[in-house]
Amino acid sequence: MQRDPTLAQLLQSVEQNGVYMEKETHCYPTTSMDVVFPHVILLLCLRGNARVMFDMQELSIEKNDFGILMPGHILRRIACSEDYTYARVLISAEMLNELKAHAFTHDSDKFNYAPRCHLTDVQAKRVMALLELLEAIASHDHNDLQLRRQMLLSHLAVGYEFINYYRREQDRQWTESYSATLYAQFCNLVVEHYKENRNVNFYAELMDYDARYFSKVFRQYSNGLTPLKWIQQYVATQAKRIMDMQPELTIKETAYQLGFPTTANFCRYFKRATGIYPQEYKKRMS
Repeated sequence: MQRDPTLAQLLQSVEQNGVYMEKETHCYPTTSMDVVFPHVILLLCLRGNARVMFDMQELSIEKNDFGILMPGHILRRIACSEDYTYARVLISAEMLNELKAHAFTHDSDKFNYAPRCHLTDVQAKRVMALLELLEAIASHDHNDLQLRRQMLLSHLAVGYEFINYYRREQDRQWTESYSATLYAQFCNLVVEHYKENRNVNFYAELMDYDARYFSKVFRQYSNGLTPLKWIQQYVATQAKRIMDMQPELTIKETAYQLGFPTTANFCRYFKRATGIYPQEYKKRMS
């Protein structure tokens, strides 16, 4: 499998401009492999249907489904129809932090737990109109960057309020699902702390659960996948992202970015998670 240069260009554009939009996209940047984006992704299904894995849980997507994928979570396409088409907006992590600090009036962590909601035709048209407006603002005269940024933030905040209203019933049902909430809390904590700790007991304690009981409930919701295996797969996906996007880095430098104390420790961990050593992975991708 070869490295996709367009993905690197896309991520670079988001970093430079804060917002990037594609009105109609017919395929994912990568297929049949786990990917982790450092930015927020907004997806609106325009036609067709697809099946994806989000944090190793399968989701079905159909027309008018709208998703908000927060930074650091795992996404993989399983299958899609030939006419599957969606609009996509990427928002930089820096702009997300500004929104959290100044604009959000509701809990944004809900998108870590349940990233997708279904819209009516009218709601989907309104969201699409807002996305097109964001695109127009993003392409605004770059000579006045401060005005451009303020306009982007204000319209993103308005869009967030719309989506929060549209999915209010779904959010109520989600909070009533004990195992689903536990699973999502764990996934979100791993995204936040995986560089400093990869021990299941650490996360069980953060959620105030006995580790054995937590693992039992987790496996019931994850179709048998253990919390340790989830962490290993997540860390391996992050390692692959670094090696794909920064092929000039050495294995030692990659290990350092992921918080491993030594290169040997990282190589053994990667081998347990993927079946191959990181050196072999880099050779296959070069």
